[in-house]
Amino acid sequence: MPTIARFEDIEAWQGARALVKAIYDATGQGPFTRDHGLRDQIRRAAVSIMSNIAEGFERGSDRELRQFLIIAKASAGEVRSLLYVARGLAYLDVPTYDRLTEQASRVSRQIAKFAKYLGGGAPPVKNGRDSTADSDLQTFRPSDQGHSDGK
Repeated sequence: MPTIARFEDIEAWQGARALVKAIYDATGQGPFTRDHGLRDQIRRAAVSIMSNIAEGFERGSDRELRQFLIIAKASAGEVRSLLYVARGLAYLDVPTYDRLTEQASRVSRQIAKFAKYLGGGAPPVKNGRDSTADSDLQTFRPSDQGHSDGK
């Protein structure tokens, strides 16, 4: 497997970037334009996903990258939670809600798999659901990440 030399090459970051675009598109129209609090919060949460992946990568160690991936995964959960709020307020139609929720869930699974490869197992799942299904497994190896902290 080739070494990942830039955070832009990380599939989870690429997925998070696409999610940010989709969130901005969905929140830039209709009733979202008048609810500045919810609009800004869901946008910040989406941007936080990709930003934490990038910042963790730039820290230069697998251990720190994994910690930032856990934070990014939490932000993906925040996006999904805020999507529930938006749907409950009828800011999103069902197809848009479903598409965005699936997109956020997919990014969360990518992050979890990447974190698992970096060591220490997958981030804990407290709701009893395994959000890290093997069918979504990506091949990441810590030694291929351009990081080394003894792991």
